[in-house]
Amino acid sequence: MSNTQPNQPKKTFQKPFFSIRVRKFIGLVLILLLLFFYALIVVRFAVSTSIPESGLKQFFFYLVMGVAWIVPAGAIIYWMERPDTPQN
Repeated sequence: MSNTQPNQPKKTFQKPFFSIRVRKFIGLVLILLLLFFYALIVVRFAVSTSIPESGLKQFFFYLVMGVAWIVPAGAIIYWMERPDTPQN
């Protein structure tokens, strides 16, 4: 009896189009642009829209607006951190 495992398909690995170094640089630029334009949009929205005078409503508005940028930034960071080689 041999200790070999039955035929398992080998994992195919396709090298990413960009190296991890280039992805990190592109990701850095994208996150900076995201934050810049997101801040402009939120400030514009906050100034042009009549935000209620209630402190609690303002708190929740700025809480949601202050955290909403994390979703697209997280996607960019996930893309940046993909390894160049498969991990076994």
